[in-house]
Parts: sequence; C-alpha cells; structure tokens
Amino acid sequence: MLMARAFAGSAFLFAVILIVPLGAAGTWRYPEAWWLFAVFSGSAGTVTIWLWGHDKALLQRRVKAGPGSEADPTQNVVQTLAAAVFLASFAVPGLDRRFGWTHVPVAVVIAGDALVALGFLIVFLVFRANSFAAGTIEAAEGQAVIDTGPYAAVRHPMYAGALVMFAGIPLALGSWWGLLPAAVIVPVLVWRLTREEAFLAANLPGYADYRTRLRWRLVPYVW
Repeated sequence: MLMARAFAGSAFLFAVILIVPLGAAGTWRYPEAWWLFAVFSGSAGTVTIWLWGHDKALLQRRVKAGPGSEADPTQNVVQTLAAAVFLASFAVPGLDRRFGWTHVPVAVVIAGDALVALGFLIVFLVFRANSFAAGTIEAAEGQAVIDTGPYAAVRHPMYAGALVMFAGIPLALGSWWGLLPAAVIVPVLVWRLTREEAFLAANLPGYADYRTRLRWRLVPYVW
C-alpha cells in the first residue's frame, strides 16, 4: 500500500511537470522540457527508491503532504500557494517558449538542470540525516532535534534545497521570465518556516536551544 501510494504520487507529479510546460508551449518539440523531466524524475525516483529501502517510516511521512494535509489551516494556505507557484514555474517557461519572449544559452540550460539535481541532493542529505523530515509540520513521538549533516549549516536545509531547485527549473526550461515565479516562492517558504519554527520551539524539546545556537535559517552567513 505504501509503495503504491508513493508510486501514484510520483507518477502524478512526473506527468504534471511534463504536461504543463509542453501544454503551455503548445508543442512536443521542447527538448529542454524533456531534459528537465529526465533529471527531475530520475532524481526524485532515486530518492524514493532509497527511502523504500532504507527508511519506510520517513517515506510514509512524506506521502502525506500538500494542500489539505496540515493540521494548521494557515499552513494549508501556504501549501496551496507553494503548489500554485510550483506549477507556474513550469507554465511560465512554456509560455515563454511559445511566444519567444526570451532566449537562454544552452550552457545556462545545463546549469539549470545541474541546480535541480543539486537541490535533490540536498533534500536527500536531509532525509538521510533526519528520519522525521515529514511533509507536514508536526512533532512526532520519539522525535529529537537534529543538528548534524545539513542541519549543522542551516536550520531548514530542505527548504534551502527547494530554493536551489526552484532557481534551476526555469533556467533548465530555457526561460528568464520563469525566474519570476521562482522568486515568489521565497516569501512563501519564509512564511512557512517562521510558523514552523514557532511550532517546533513550543513542541519539540531542545529546538529553542538549537535555534539559539545556529543563527542561519536558509543561507549560511546571510539569513
């Protein structure tokens, strides 16, 4: 059942990230979209298979995610906004392709694919370090503060990885205009993580001390 849910969720996501840019571009002849699909689905699929083999409990926590999954209604709003921005990150580059608004060098497209892969690598390191990295904001029984691995650099490394990924998606799709929705995700994630920190400080023993010891939230020496 767990693997079936994970497979169904992944299949739906992969279909969306391919159909949205191709549909917006109005053509199947959009090689950048196919390259990104290969990088994204290959990276996400590899992480999912690793979770199945090494941490099924975390995989179970990850399949419960997205709009409507949060106990806090405000976080459901945040999740909805994040989902909309995610879709826009694929749709705007597709429209850019259709109407020829901008032209991105091949080297930048390759760099964008590399950023997407790097974002997934950061997320994988988070999963390897923290078996409680759920898709919803919660404090589970037995959960402890993690301050090793990527958590030694920033307090929210998974969101940092997501930002790297969001920056890479429009470039991989050959669009400068696509950076606009990618920029919108920043305040959305900041809104989510500030509320998440307040929850964890109140409900996860040791988190308030961790927050005091590690200053940086998303980017070391910046914020």
